[in-house]
Amino acid sequence: MLPVNFGQREGRTKTVSNEPVVEVEGRKLKLSNLDKVLYPAVGFTKGQVIDYYARIAPVLVPHLAGRPLTMKRYPGGVDAEYFYEKNAPAHRPDWVKTAPVWSEGPHRTMHYIVAGDLPTLVWLANLASLELHPSLSLAKQIEMPTSIVFDLDPGPPANIVQCAQVGLWLKEIFDHFGLQSFPKTSGSKGLQVYVPLNTPITYERSKPFAHALARLLEDRHRDLVVSDMKKELRKNKVLVDWSQNDQHKTTVSVYSLRARERPTVSTPVTWDEVEQALKKKNADMLVFEAGQVIARVEKMGDLFQPLLTLKQKLPDLAEDNPAPRQRGIDIAASAEKTRASAGRAARPATRKRRKV
Repeated sequence: MLPVNFGQREGRTKTVSNEPVVEVEGRKLKLSNLDKVLYPAVGFTKGQVIDYYARIAPVLVPHLAGRPLTMKRYPGGVDAEYFYEKNAPAHRPDWVKTAPVWSEGPHRTMHYIVAGDLPTLVWLANLASLELHPSLSLAKQIEMPTSIVFDLDPGPPANIVQCAQVGLWLKEIFDHFGLQSFPKTSGSKGLQVYVPLNTPITYERSKPFAHALARLLEDRHRDLVVSDMKKELRKNKVLVDWSQNDQHKTTVSVYSLRARERPTVSTPVTWDEVEQALKKKNADMLVFEAGQVIARVEKMGDLFQPLLTLKQKLPDLAEDNPAPRQRGIDIAASAEKTRASAGRAARPATRKRRKV
């Protein structure tokens, strides 16, 4: 059951004002400007942002714990300027944990926030960090992703309905390999597909694998799929963005708010929901706002929980031909071989008549 009414149940209000001091799991926090509207189109305030993150914390925090986190902050609201913040602010409370990680951009060690508890999450929300972008890796093993991700981004006039079709094609490939995959909305325009690994692997293997799958889908479905990020190629097509599988990149977290017109959320969904949205060609079926996500979690639990514990291994590809297109061919062949083997195993054995 998710906590409700953050101000009363999760903390003790010390002052009744727009800047209350609250105690969260023994940590004191001064909140500020709770009445400030961050989503002008719907009047969604900073106080409501904090309340959402406090309520969703039981299922969100496990997905952030131990991971370097990039903040995307909107102090003036979603219609104003924003900025990414990787290095932990100097003014942070001394109990906010950080992790040192080498960053290619500035070519120096950055001290990323690690949001492994409710007080840190509330503190982040109070900074108007509407979006939370964690690494695919744990800080202690930054070179090892715990999952592989495909970010399906539609080029207008395509929308999430077309992404649903591409996502189902991806699922079919992973089904052939005997691997479970899990979809979530990006909370913006597209869909994302995750495959939990939680087994030893490096980005040097997972990234080429993701690239090969993207090229394979592009080869099979050129009318709808593109794997190249050039904007001129993406009109009315779905970009299968494989490049997020990188030690130096981050992806928006499950349950993170997005800085859209309305407080939409990157929401885990079932494959049945994806299929229904495609069948009915209804993009609205895959759009969820903060209140709806709270209700979904209370009813359905954390659909992304397997990302934390499920151990899977990517299939081996031929090491003697690393070209992405050839790897795609290898994947296709392996998938077909796996499917054929499964089909033979499913057929009843024919009992041979003994010769006498």
